[in-house]
Formats: sequence, C-alpha cells, structure tokens
Amino acid sequence: MLMRPLLIAGLLLGVVTSPLAEAEATVERVIDQEMAASGVPGLAYAIVDDGAVRSVGARGVVEAGTEVAVTPDTPFVIGSISKSFTALAVMQLVEAEALGLEDEISAHLDVFEGSPAATVTIRQLLDHTSGYSTLQGNPSRAPGVGADALARRVQWDADRSPAYPPGERWEYSNTNYEILGHLIEEASGQSYGSYIEEHILRPIGMEHSFVSDGAVHKEMAVGHTPWFWAKLPVRDRSTSPATAPQGGIVASASDLARYLNLLMNGEDDILSAEGKTLLMRPSGGASSFYGLGWFIDAANGTVSHSGSTPGVETLATMVPAQRTGAVVLVNGGSGMGFGETARLREGIIAAALGVEPPGSGSRWSQQLLFVGLVALPIAYAASAIWAWRHRAALRAKRQAAPGAGARAFGLFSLWFPLATTVAAAWVMLQLVPTLFGAPISVLLRFQPDVGAAMIAAAVTGVLWASFRLAVAYGDARAAPVPHVRDRPTLSHVPG
Repeated sequence: MLMRPLLIAGLLLGVVTSPLAEAEATVERVIDQEMAASGVPGLAYAIVDDGAVRSVGARGVVEAGTEVAVTPDTPFVIGSISKSFTALAVMQLVEAEALGLEDEISAHLDVFEGSPAATVTIRQLLDHTSGYSTLQGNPSRAPGVGADALARRVQWDADRSPAYPPGERWEYSNTNYEILGHLIEEASGQSYGSYIEEHILRPIGMEHSFVSDGAVHKEMAVGHTPWFWAKLPVRDRSTSPATAPQGGIVASASDLARYLNLLMNGEDDILSAEGKTLLMRPSGGASSFYGLGWFIDAANGTVSHSGSTPGVETLATMVPAQRTGAVVLVNGGSGMGFGETARLREGIIAAALGVEPPGSGSRWSQQLLFVGLVALPIAYAASAIWAWRHRAALRAKRQAAPGAGARAFGLFSLWFPLATTVAAAWVMLQLVPTLFGAPISVLLRFQPDVGAAMIAAAVTGVLWASFRLAVAYGDARAAPVPHVRDRPTLSHVPG
C-alpha cells in the first residue's frame, strides 16, 4: 500500500521538476558551446521559476590566469541593470510623497534653476525622453572620485543643454540616471549608495551586493577587455560612485535572482505592487518600448535590461506574467566581430526561459572591418617604404614640365592623399564615435583594441601622406627637367 503513494509522489515530482531540469541542462549545453568562442574567463547565472530562485550556476575563474573560481555569489559590476535599482528608489520616494513623477527637476535640484534642462521632468529622466543624448551620457572626462563625485558630475550636467527638446524623442542616456541618483540624495538626505543599500539591498537580502564607492573590492569578478583576439584583465579595478546610479551597482547572480523575484511577486513590500507594475510598463509617448528603468517587449511579454562596463557584460530578463526570469553575468567584454558575448548571454537566458534565442546573424562584416582596421597601419607603412624606393618618380611629378595640365596633375597626385587621409582620420576619430554615441576615449576603455586600431590607422595614414610629400619635396639639389629645345629660327638656317 505504501508503494503506490510513493510512486504517485515520484511521478508528480518528476512532472514538476523536469522542465527546470531540462532548462538547466540546456543552459549547460549553451555554455559548453559558446563560452570558449566568447573568450570570457568566467560567468555566473541564476534562474527564477514560479516566484522562487530555482537554480544558480557558475563556470570559469574570477581572473584569467588564476584559480579562483566564479560562484553564484561572486559580485560583478552589473552595468546598466543598475538603472532599474535607481528607478525603484525613485518610485519609493514617489510613494513616500517626497517626489512626483511629473515634477520638474529644478524643483528639487537647485543646480538646475535657470539651467537649459530646468523643465525636464522626473518621468522624462526615468524613461529617457529628457532630451539628453547618448553621446552626452558618455563624456570623455573621468567620472571622478570622492563623496561628492556624483554631485559634481550633475553640476556639470546642469551646465549643458539637452540635445533635443524634452519629451520630443527617446534616446538612451546615462546622464538621465546620474541626475536621478543625485535627486535621490537630495530627496532622502542620504548618499546614493547608503540609500540603495538601506532601502533595497538589505531588505531583499542581497548579501553579496553593494554600491560602487570608489574602493577596490578584491572579491569582485575582474573585467577583461578585448585585445586583438584575446582578452586582458582591466588595470583600474576601483569602483566609481559618480557612475553608480547608471551603471555602478555590484551584485551576484544569486542576489539578482532574489531581486527579480521581488519585482514579480505582485506584493506590497519595498514597493507597492502597483508601483512595480508601473516600472515594467511602457511609459508612453516617445517611450513606447521602455518603462522606468526597464526595456519592454510587449510582443513576447519580456522585461529586460543589459549592462556593459569595461570588461563585464550582463543581462537580466523577466516574464512577469509567468513569474519566471534569468540573469547572466560574464567577466569579458565583446570584441568587434570576434570574442563577442551576445550569443553566450542570450543563449543562456533563452535556455533558462525555454524560448528561442534571438538570431545574431553573421558577423563577417564586423570581422572584416576589424581585420581591415588592423591591416591599415601595416599597409601605410609598406606604402611609405614604396614611396622612398620610388622617390625619383615622386620628385618627377613635382618637377613636371608645364603644359597640357601635366604639372597640375602631378601636384594633385602628390597632395590629394594628404587630404583624403586627414578626412579619414576625422571620420575615424570624431565622426564614427559620435554616431555611436561614445567618444574615442570611451571606446578605448570598452574595446581598447578597436580604439587603438582606429587611432593607429588614422595617424599612420596622415604620416604616410606627409612622408610622401616630404620625399617629393625633399631633394633641393634635384636638377629641373630640361625644357624642350627651341625650334631653329630663319636666322639660324644656313644661307
């Protein structure tokens, strides 16, 4: 009689656990297939299922060349997933009636009185419709250190005009969340880090998480940035309080799973259930696919955010209607076409949630561009050698006899390469970074190999063109090309 209940219980247990077990096995297969190609030294992940943290896992090491293993409790700097914590904190203060979503920021921050951004509202900062651009959110200046680093950063932001009128268009900008971080400080009377830890991290039980404070934390996973088909550990391992509200919260995979679970539990706890729903609903207007600190995909019912800091990339995704979610943290940054982490991160999330991973498509064009950038300085150096070996031909162009446009064409062929290489240098060092919303200094922090290749290509191109001109004009003793001999006149004809 005892065997039948045990058999039934076993069958029921198998029905309940098999989907999760299958998801875990699929996640491990994705890691086996993609981790080596991505080049990341280590990763951690966690799965939330039916309102509970069901599975956590890790692979690899905290730093390449060491034997310290990554665990589900290893803290990673989570990048822009931090924005969701800042949005949650703002909503807590809204519910405490210390702030209003439609309040203008100048009503709470004196530095914005008379500022070009004085009329930007708190909601517009939260949903990225303030008018600040992506480029404005990635300044080339250092983030700064010290207790007042965030306040100084916001003072600098207040002196700049938003790129667009508030509310007119959506454009992702870190500036929005830096301002919100300082707004939390002013409204709460606490530092940003103290507020987040006291009102969010501790109540949730995120014991392996903290806010960037300017110090070096040896327990953190070390970031690794791409460097010509390899990944090297970052040198500067200090954390930055100035960038904490937009990208500087440090958390483990297991802690982030607890965080996702709390956001989906439908209960009134550190925030009301209604407030949580508002965070994960499209804000409307110009922000049709972004809520308050989260990207929204209404088609598949997901709420997600990725994060990227030098050498670390992260991804968190929820399906609130099913109370499922997953997070993955890797301590390696993506290269250009080589060593990218998207397939690894997105594959783990898709396997954990039981959905098809998004198609990443072919990367051959990015790979070809990167190889071309690397090859350009070598080609310019070879061209400089060629110019020296054929200096006589270059000097002949300068010394070409006038007539029939030959001299003009010769001079054009000498000077045109300088004009084109100067223009190419401007495109690579100024135009392209501007289009991508990040100055070259920021690119050097995230993808140092790409930044170095662009600088090398730009500089060697101009140097080659200048060297070519120097060779052509460098021989002052060169004899001029003789003119065509004059025709004899009648006076020269023998009589």
